[in-house]
Amino acid sequence: MFVAVDLFPGDRLMERSRSALGFFVVDMPAIESDDVADIQVTRDRSVESQRAAASIWARATARRDSLLVPAPVEEKLPGIRHRLSTDAGSLHVAHLRGEAAGFALVVAHESVLELLYLAVAPEAWGAGVGSSLLAYVDNLARVAGVNSLELWVIDDNERAVQVYERSGWKPTEDLRISTGRLERRLVKELSRGLD
Repeated sequence: MFVAVDLFPGDRLMERSRSALGFFVVDMPAIESDDVADIQVTRDRSVESQRAAASIWARATARRDSLLVPAPVEEKLPGIRHRLSTDAGSLHVAHLRGEAAGFALVVAHESVLELLYLAVAPEAWGAGVGSSLLAYVDNLARVAGVNSLELWVIDDNERAVQVYERSGWKPTEDLRISTGRLERRLVKELSRGLD
């Protein structure tokens, strides 16, 4: 599957990859589900996509933490909007069968791409959305000329840790407490060329 990603003016992450057409194409592996549907990931800062990401984040964290009711979208939106308030932050939404099913929010630093948030709607767990988003983030880093990636994950979130490790992320000894939970830093080094 090929995904066309629109670039926005002032996008630090992609300024080195800007083509004359104003977009670049990322080769993404097609993921088959029961309906043989492609997962398509696009960069989108729209209010609608921010709300979809906040809803996915609320539902995924509620399922992860065994909560009966997800947090309201309005509770999750400020975190997403704060990270998008600089040119370095970008939101990437995965669609499965035409519906928003997951998202990644990344921030480009000088020599590393930081994955701040990655969430998949619980109804799409196991469909390859998380793995597709991680492959997409790898390609974003490569196109931007960045070979190092990092993220922080809740240390006892076994499902997430397994997805990251299957995608080549390595745990470090770096730990921190964030919102009352122990988090571990994971890193990934990419090869110089496209595989």
